[in-house]
Amino acid sequence: MTALGGSVPRQAILSSVRMGLARLRQEILQADPAELSRLSQDRMTLTRRAGQEAIRLLGPSIRRVINATGVIIHTNLGRSLLAREAIDAVQEVASSYSNLEFDLETGRRGSRQVHAEGLLRRLTGAEAAIVVNNNAAAVLVSLNTLAKGREVVVSRGELVEIGGSFRMPEVMAQSGAHLREVGTTNKTHIRDYEAAIGPDTGLLLKVHQSNYRIVGFTEEVSLEALVRLGASRGVPVMVDLGSGCLVDLSAWGAGREPTVQEAIGSGADLVTFSGDKLLGGPQAGIVLGKGELVRRIRGNPLHRALRVDKMTLAALEATLRLYWDPSDAVRRVPTLRMLVMSQEEVRRRAELLYRKLRRQVPSAVRVTMRQERSQVGGGSLPLLELPTWAVGVRIEGVPAVRLEEALRRGAPPVIGRIIKEEVILDLRTVQKEEVSTLAGVVATACRELPSGESGQGGAI
Repeated sequence: MTALGGSVPRQAILSSVRMGLARLRQEILQADPAELSRLSQDRMTLTRRAGQEAIRLLGPSIRRVINATGVIIHTNLGRSLLAREAIDAVQEVASSYSNLEFDLETGRRGSRQVHAEGLLRRLTGAEAAIVVNNNAAAVLVSLNTLAKGREVVVSRGELVEIGGSFRMPEVMAQSGAHLREVGTTNKTHIRDYEAAIGPDTGLLLKVHQSNYRIVGFTEEVSLEALVRLGASRGVPVMVDLGSGCLVDLSAWGAGREPTVQEAIGSGADLVTFSGDKLLGGPQAGIVLGKGELVRRIRGNPLHRALRVDKMTLAALEATLRLYWDPSDAVRRVPTLRMLVMSQEEVRRRAELLYRKLRRQVPSAVRVTMRQERSQVGGGSLPLLELPTWAVGVRIEGVPAVRLEEALRRGAPPVIGRIIKEEVILDLRTVQKEEVSTLAGVVATACRELPSGESGQGGAI
């Protein structure tokens, strides 16, 4: 423990030793005879366990990881990476005072919403915009403002549930609005909406099926048709786009998603979407639409409870500025860049990792390289599978779950996936500057697991 004593407080050392002992006892109690033998031969001593516990105890809980899963918008791993411009903007406002709610022209108190609203209006054609802390909040405050105590008409095929048990009917209930389902799971007609509209109707709602698709014998009402019906009956139409996208990704061969501009152009009165999915910015919920409706939402007390901070606004504004030129956004917003990355570029990264591992891992380790499929994730483009290249790692006599666990405990942690007893590292979501670090973490894990031997190994 002397090695730890110089940099770790004594109380942390004592706590770490206790935690290390407790973890070891638990493993011994749960181990079968073969596993007991492994534990007795394990190179990781109690001192080292205590050292790792101390690092875990004193270090930050939220840490950088290397995403080698191939899932681009990985909710569990923090969703979208910020563009360099957004990171710089956050650093600027976080390390100094700012004009968050101060009008530099008049010298009076201002609104934090003005910082992103102008860009959102110009990029989408909307009359007004506000930003809240996520899209669930955007839906909640919009329904609460426009339809509390009234009916919201929505197709049964659009009553979505997304990650974290966000269910549209439950959010609607929390808002105080009353759900009026129409149509069936697979087919909804315009006549279903027409029949449902009555004196208690507050809103017609269309929800984008962002994380699933109903295929086969299906029919849904277009947003344009719903807008025409709403206008004829004096009922506003709201569309929840979920992911939200400001560029037509099909132009880069990355699938087709309805854009925010198309929803506004269709005449929707209100549009909501996320800032941290296909937009590629920070976690945020964005509400766009007719000026009168947005002003009402802005005046709702819930709006203040759901507002975003200066760092979110700085990152969002910097991200939005990149969308003045869609081609520029695709190159500089990491989420979009990974989506449109060519197979050849991914292959080059995979080859680099493969060559590094061949030189560094023991002979008992088999390293392979092969084509795989990546996913967009984050409830976006659910049917789209992106061709990719991956490196597989397998250690003779060692279950893949043990290697996967060792990588998760690496510095930095590496998150991959297991396919047929092989740990797969998908290079589409590994940044170019991370390849060398990734190789080092994998090589270290392979050397430290008991079956590792000296020498070189692996083959395509």
